[in-house]
Amino acid sequence: MCTACACGTADTASAQVATSGGTVYQVSGMTCGHCVSSISAEIGKVDGVTGVQVDLAGGAVTVSGAGFSGEEIRTAVDQAGYAPADTSPVSPSQTEAGPLGG
Repeated sequence: MCTACACGTADTASAQVATSGGTVYQVSGMTCGHCVSSISAEIGKVDGVTGVQVDLAGGAVTVSGAGFSGEEIRTAVDQAGYAPADTSPVSPSQTEAGPLGG
């Protein structure tokens, strides 16, 4: 069940919002399309962010752009109702192996 909205959705497939490349952050609690929309909208409001890609299965959010900090991304994730696993970005190869602990 979606932990943020309790919509009952148990979708574990990857969902993406268009972008390529960027900085990857681990986020826990994302389970459905509503999660993707909420995370994408909040992170998209951060100055300098030009794209957001959400991987539900891997618990990863890839943020592209320039001039934003890990703390700004953490704040946006908190405002969306989710828990950032860490403010430090991870390398894309780390997300391929699965979610990381924080």
